[in-house]
Amino acid sequence: MGDKAGTRVFKKSSPNCKLTVYLGKRDFVDHLDHVDPVDGVILVDPEYLKDRKVFVTLTCAFRYGREDLDVLGLSFRKDLYISTFQAFPPVPEERKPNSRLQERLLKKLGQHAHPFYFTVSHCSSSRLRLSSLLFLQACGVDFEIRAFCAKSMEEKIHKRNSVRLVIRKVQYAPEKPGPQPMVETTRSFLMSDRSLHLEASLDKELYYHGEPISVNVHVTNNSTKTVKRVKISVRQYADICLFSTAQYKCPVAQLEADDQVSSSSTFCKVYTLTPTLDKNREKRGLALDGKLKHEDTNLASSTIVKDVTNKEVLGILVSYRVKVKLVVSRGGYSNTHTHSADITSCPLQLTVSCSCHQ
Repeated sequence: MGDKAGTRVFKKSSPNCKLTVYLGKRDFVDHLDHVDPVDGVILVDPEYLKDRKVFVTLTCAFRYGREDLDVLGLSFRKDLYISTFQAFPPVPEERKPNSRLQERLLKKLGQHAHPFYFTVSHCSSSRLRLSSLLFLQACGVDFEIRAFCAKSMEEKIHKRNSVRLVIRKVQYAPEKPGPQPMVETTRSFLMSDRSLHLEASLDKELYYHGEPISVNVHVTNNSTKTVKRVKISVRQYADICLFSTAQYKCPVAQLEADDQVSSSSTFCKVYTLTPTLDKNREKRGLALDGKLKHEDTNLASSTIVKDVTNKEVLGILVSYRVKVKLVVSRGGYSNTHTHSADITSCPLQLTVSCSCHQ
């Protein structure tokens, strides 16, 4: 539906066509200290309403199985966040000033339209999906608005008598970029006092979807060994906060170069990797940004956490790490990798670890 000013409004009706929900947008931004309010209007058929009340609920749930598998009292979901609003009759203490869009919708729809308003917790997760060969659309975090008529919240509601509308909570990148990430490590070898020094840095702290990542590798080889190859990878880590040990690790970009660094020499080169969804669609356990209807999506944005004591409400935590590995002669390895390397919409932070096998 659109008005004279060209305002876009999302509309969805219940299967029995007795309830209709109107929203001005379906993406709500998490600004870390607050989240955009979810406000809309619900239109109710007065003959259907009778002596019942109109409720609207906002639910953030983690689902780890298809909905049609919920049988025998078992449910493959856990509600992370639930908020309920009574749209009619209105509760005085819950009333909020109507937004400009709500005022225009109420004027156009008439007296049987009622506003609703939610304040979303900034501690809840963004909408995500875990790609799987078996449950491609079943495992992930969802936000859903549900509207229905009932005498009380405990009353059982059928799908045909309610409206269910999926929305998204998204995070944008910080406006001020941080310092350029840089790490270094030194590896000493057995029976030798000479070492191999590896330094890795990125050209900037912040990367967006589809943007190439430039990794600057500087090697100072004072050892007696020869570096035979350089391996670089970008890995996505998805931590399932509902389970203490559940973590999915998935490489989203890899590069291997036959660059050699002989003994008592130095080497410097910039390698470029571009993580994209197109090259990783078939991988299992890959975290993706949630999508609406059939629109395409992308790799999940890194999760920004700000002073959260209970991580279970986040559902899934996503981070990225850039790893650099030097393959040296006689089967030795020297590694450096980044920790919490966010490649989509958050700052990059780097740390180093090093290992070598003779």
